Amino acid sequence: MSRRVVRQSKFRHVFGQAAKADQAYEDIRVSKVTWDSSFCAVNPKFLAIIVEAGGGGAFIVLPLAKTGRVDKNYPLVTGHTAPVLDIDWCPHNDNVIASASDDTTIMVWQIPDYTPVRNITEPIITLEGHSKRVGILSWHPTARNVLLSAGGDNVIIIWNVGTGELLLSLEDMHPDLIHSVCWNNNGSLLATTCKDKTLRIIDPRKGQVVAERFAAHEGMRPMRAVFTRQGHIFTTGFTRMSQRELGLWDPNNFEEPVALQEMDTSNGVLLPFYDPDSSIVYLCGKGDSSIRYFEITDEPPFVHYLNTFSSKEPQRGMGFMPKRGLDVSKCEIARFYKLHERKCEPIIMTVPRKSDLFQDDLYPDTPGPEPALEADEWLSGQDAEPVLISLKDGYVPPKHRELRVTKRNVLDVRPPSGPCRSQSASDAPLSQQHTLETLLEEIKALRERVQAQEERITALENMLCELVDGTD
Repeated sequence: MSRRVVRQSKFRHVFGQAAKADQAYEDIRVSKVTWDSSFCAVNPKFLAIIVEAGGGGAFIVLPLAKTGRVDKNYPLVTGHTAPVLDIDWCPHNDNVIASASDDTTIMVWQIPDYTPVRNITEPIITLEGHSKRVGILSWHPTARNVLLSAGGDNVIIIWNVGTGELLLSLEDMHPDLIHSVCWNNNGSLLATTCKDKTLRIIDPRKGQVVAERFAAHEGMRPMRAVFTRQGHIFTTGFTRMSQRELGLWDPNNFEEPVALQEMDTSNGVLLPFYDPDSSIVYLCGKGDSSIRYFEITDEPPFVHYLNTFSSKEPQRGMGFMPKRGLDVSKCEIARFYKLHERKCEPIIMTVPRKSDLFQDDLYPDTPGPEPALEADEWLSGQDAEPVLISLKDGYVPPKHRELRVTKRNVLDVRPPSGPCRSQSASDAPLSQQHTLETLLEEIKALRERVQAQEERITALENMLCELVDGTD
């Protein structure tokens, strides 16, 4: 009687390969700030990296095709008065990115398709609501213009970027510093980890902790958590003896882990990057020189080790390309952007296949750039799965789409009657939030932006005239 020894999986032979030297991004001064974020964000159009900058915080945005040595005078995105701690691209608009900073603000930026001549200093909108540094950002996976931020004040705020309004403020849920926040697939729940060693599942619209587990990992070092496709929670953390550990949890039964595996002894926090299409999780430790990857299945031991990509240089941070930005003709199932001290190096994960045809088993329909809900619909209680697209013919990013911010008329908002306190800070009278000074500053900023656009139009018209004269 024959017994199957080797587990059957199409991802058993996934291998990683660093891109050639001419495909890397050289001479980038990667930020040295001590914060456990990935310092890098990437989408099918742009690569963004938090960089060292004097007199405030900055990050650089490069078109993906602009490989090689980056000019030292290349324009930056500057505007924060303290170091930038996290950046995140909007999943529904490839030209919009949010940045969080030590200066307590969140700024949302429109990145043009052309290379700007000078630094981008004017955000579309600045969101102010935290009292301490803001270290975590995460866009809602299905609702348009909904952005989550978490700060050193132990508060999670959910914003409507399209109006600049604070939608929800989750206070008094975390007694200590929040280490990570992750949406589930349809954006109805949050998984958070905190310095108090507790893993929490939160319903943000009800403002309730649905489930929680104390000491999912017993060590004091930071934990990370992500939702899986099946609705489980995958966590990384440390044992009491400072060994790194990974775990898989069922939110409906937090008493016992579905799986718990010790890994190695190291100080670097393991950042999990989860791909729901393949159910593979990639673990990148800060300061490590390797990427380990595991497949999560319904069969014991549930978390199956696949392989390790190793290199010589330690990583300062890591960017993870969305599925729609991959090259399906080369059976590429993941692409990372590894940050070194002075460069960024793409790392490509591939499933070897002999055929050149589209491999539909590797590429199920994946979330596209269209939102499934508006912000108001989500806030009212609606949920929707992501709008999926096929990658069979490849993915072409849509043309530049401008994010328009329409602020609500503050004069129309009347203070609530009676002594009853509202559930969230967004229900407070906006007339208290917007003083005369801030309104005047906004008007001034808008005028400056209009003037800059008019100057740009004039310059383009002059170029056009010169071209026409040259052809004559």
